[in-house]
Amino acid sequence: AAMPLAEITPLHLSREWTRLLNCGGHTRKTKTPRPLKAKTVRSIAGVVSSAFGRAVRWGLVATNPVTASEPPVPKKRLGIALTPAQHALVMESATSPWCLPIFLDVASATACRRGELLALRWTDIVDGRAMIARSLCQTDDGLQFKDTKTDNPHLVAIPEDTLAALEAHRLRQDEFRKQFGPDYRADLDLIFANPDGTPLKPDSISATVSLLFRKLKMPKGASLHSLRHTHVSEMLDEGVPLPVISARLGHSSIRTTMDIYAHMIHGQDD
Repeated sequence: AAMPLAEITPLHLSREWTRLLNCGGHTRKTKTPRPLKAKTVRSIAGVVSSAFGRAVRWGLVATNPVTASEPPVPKKRLGIALTPAQHALVMESATSPWCLPIFLDVASATACRRGELLALRWTDIVDGRAMIARSLCQTDDGLQFKDTKTDNPHLVAIPEDTLAALEAHRLRQDEFRKQFGPDYRADLDLIFANPDGTPLKPDSISATVSLLFRKLKMPKGASLHSLRHTHVSEMLDEGVPLPVISARLGHSSIRTTMDIYAHMIHGQDD
């Protein structure tokens, strides 16, 4: 039931965080209740806190009850990086869908997020660099192109061998373009797409990669995102400065990079 802002207490909010943890979400197909992750609930608490902060400034309430409530604290998840042998096995074994090999190649070479790669257009690549300015998201309303996670466009250099592989991929895509003729979605200009040029579903790509990883007996918990972690591990091993790594990943701050990858940084105090 709706409550006046001034009557909402930290206890009310703490109970709401618990409810969201237990059954705050819903399944996409059946709409049945499902638990939400602690990270998601904490993000919701952040939005509510911002709203109360504005209400305090406007004089609508005296205090922000969110600050005294107890939103859940997400468990820190260590990024799983693949060994060189495991990485090579993945790249050799990727076969379908048709553009999966080059997709994994670019993911490994750039450390871009899944949605950022699936939203990438040919016009975004200039002089061997990719402009990462948007992301493809899968929502209840369908596929949508949105701003990047940090709303901070950034350039990512692409290695020469990956650029050559992209050119070969483009020639193959041109064949599909000819086959579909006017039905091909040339207006989207997507690098990674279905044969008719329409966007690939992010969840389907992740599921395909996870299935491949299980078949290859990759470490438990390894996923498509592990290629991003693997790239970071390689950069750290090569002594790439942390600010450079953070900028390449498109993180909002070096602190974010440190929080995720501190366990990979060895011998920095020698």
